[in-house]
Amino acid sequence: MASARSEALRETIPLDGSPERRIEGLVDHAKMRAVYVYEAPVRLWHWVTVLAMIALAVTGYLIGKPLSSVGGEASEHYVMGYVRMIHFISGYVFAIGFLGRIYWHIVGNRWSRQLFMPSLFSGKFWGGLVHQLKFYLFLTDEPRAYVAHNPLANLAMFLMFALVGLFMIFTGFALYSEGLGIDSWAGRMFGWVIPLLGQSQDVHSYHRLGMWIMVMFAIIHIYMAFREDILSKQGIVSSMVNGYRYFKD
Repeated sequence: MASARSEALRETIPLDGSPERRIEGLVDHAKMRAVYVYEAPVRLWHWVTVLAMIALAVTGYLIGKPLSSVGGEASEHYVMGYVRMIHFISGYVFAIGFLGRIYWHIVGNRWSRQLFMPSLFSGKFWGGLVHQLKFYLFLTDEPRAYVAHNPLANLAMFLMFALVGLFMIFTGFALYSEGLGIDSWAGRMFGWVIPLLGQSQDVHSYHRLGMWIMVMFAIIHIYMAFREDILSKQGIVSSMVNGYRYFKD
């Protein structure tokens, strides 16, 4: 089974980036081709990260703009304490998932490496990026079929998720270390981030800016996934459920 899958991957690699009508698939039912692209660990990481990002964005916003205070004993109204706790737990989940994704970048299939290693020094990559940009701007109605991310999506994922996500991990744990103390593991590993970027309030502002960048990217990412699924006749949305990319004739 493993050798058959490996052979399948070798067959599809040379076709990546070809015009849609030339895609040859591994499964052919009712003029539809399917290629197994996103392995189970990648799909699991994707959905766990989605949940972690939602929790981080909501709780992070509330930390920056706390809820109105209520009367009575503080011990009876531990709302912001729970908000911070959820934020910290979600931060751990996001960071551990990020490390796991780096590991799968090393041991996974060819397409699992796109997130952290786009082909920035390839003329074919940039040519495909320009063509994809024209397609998104309705300057051409002829899409190209890519087995995984198209070049524009690949670059956006690298810049707006991989790099910004890494920045959020470093700044987040740097701020977390302020509560744990400079002698804590977080202080030793990430305490240097605060003086590097200025002071604590500066890091808070940068961290919050990073949150809004990732929120806006997530919105655009969802829109583009549905748009490409419909206009380019490629199964994008379902691929993060079953792992297969579908290419319709």
